[in-house]
Amino acid sequence: MVSSTRSTFSNQDVILGVIFALLAAIGFSAKAILVKLAYLDDVDAITLLALRMAFSVPFFIGVAIWMKRRHATPLTTHDRLLVLGLGLTGYYCASFLDFLGLQYISAGLERLILFLYPTMTVILTAVIYKRSISGKVMAAMGLSYVGIALVFLHDFGMRDSSLMLGASLVFASTVSYAIYLVGAGHAIERIGAMRFTAYAMIVACVASLLQFLVMHPVSALNLPMRVYELSLAMAIFSTVLPVFMLSFAIRRVGSGNASLIGTVGPVSTIYMAYVFLGEHISMLQIAGSVLVLCGVLIVSMNSRREMK
Repeated sequence: MVSSTRSTFSNQDVILGVIFALLAAIGFSAKAILVKLAYLDDVDAITLLALRMAFSVPFFIGVAIWMKRRHATPLTTHDRLLVLGLGLTGYYCASFLDFLGLQYISAGLERLILFLYPTMTVILTAVIYKRSISGKVMAAMGLSYVGIALVFLHDFGMRDSSLMLGASLVFASTVSYAIYLVGAGHAIERIGAMRFTAYAMIVACVASLLQFLVMHPVSALNLPMRVYELSLAMAIFSTVLPVFMLSFAIRRVGSGNASLIGTVGPVSTIYMAYVFLGEHISMLQIAGSVLVLCGVLIVSMNSRREMK
């Protein structure tokens, strides 16, 4: 009887973990849709990012205070430098470059380029730690980049020369996030996942707000209420809630399974872009998306085996 009850609770945990991983992936993916909708009004990337961070930061400050009470061990100077450097790289720079890129490319292409981060992580890890990359992984990465090329061709026929600029900015965002991931493992081991995430997000929020204050007058905040509503939705549904839902999912199904479930993200972005933005879906885009997803899945599963 006790064994049966434990099994039921275990199954419920797995189901909840899968549901929260799916919701987190969709929430993160919805960010591109909300940004594109906000750009329909007269707002730039710096202001929009500052609004997103301003609405997000109270939640992360609350988490930081709560985690500090649970973990009385103070951060060392080394820990603080890790939080500062990785917060600026992984959350501030990556977000800013992504917001800039979304001014020029479709939401579907943006999400697929961002989804290449596991391949960039493998390359950076190989360069930094002098590790070889197997032929299978190299072939999988090649598959992913061929897929991106197909989606790029789909968009190239529908957009002007700024497509290359937008794709380059989003790719730079992907590299920035991959650098963050390579360094975050060490920091998370020392500080803890939730505590580190809260501190790093606070750093990114402060950087974004300072950038706005330096580069724009306060009158730039005189925006339509719709922009504020979209920024608030971005902060809650595409920043704060997905972070916590993903953490909840990882505790129940593991980081590897959670990341694999996250492959639904690019697909959901393409569908949402079709529904909310009227972006066209072609067979070329579908084929490219499948290649990207297959390549990233192979790279991710190979990384899991190497970790084991």
